[in-house]
Amino acid sequence: MKLKTILSAMVIAGCGAGAVLAADDPVKVREGLMKGIGRSMGAIAGIAKGEKPYDAEVVKTALTTISTNIKAFPDQFPAGSDVNSEASPKIWENMDDFKAHAAKLGTDADTLLAQLPADQAGVGAAAGMLGKDCGACHELYRIKK
Repeated sequence: MKLKTILSAMVIAGCGAGAVLAADDPVKVREGLMKGIGRSMGAIAGIAKGEKPYDAEVVKTALTTISTNIKAFPDQFPAGSDVNSEASPKIWENMDDFKAHAAKLGTDADTLLAQLPADQAGVGAAAGMLGKDCGACHELYRIKK
């Protein structure tokens, strides 16, 4: 169990280090943050689908990464950073709404961290809630290339 915790911490630290290295490029920073969220959602989905056994540490680490990354995410959209990215111009037109979508995901992840899902069914419900948050934002503010 401790090995999983250590490995999870290393993954999170690696994501943070990558963000620091790319700090001068907001597109790379936000892509790194989203990749961390995507990996975390993948870990949660694997448990929810029964592909992986329930592991409270994996769930906690994934939710922590989602919470941390999404809180930093909206700050990575300075004017002119829409080039060569999947970010829709609607982000800059509706920044308050975009930030509200990010805040909802952060709040939901924090709520789940406070009341950690205790089994596969709970993780499934969590995945459904977080997936809706992600999908709602992607539908409005992401251009799939």
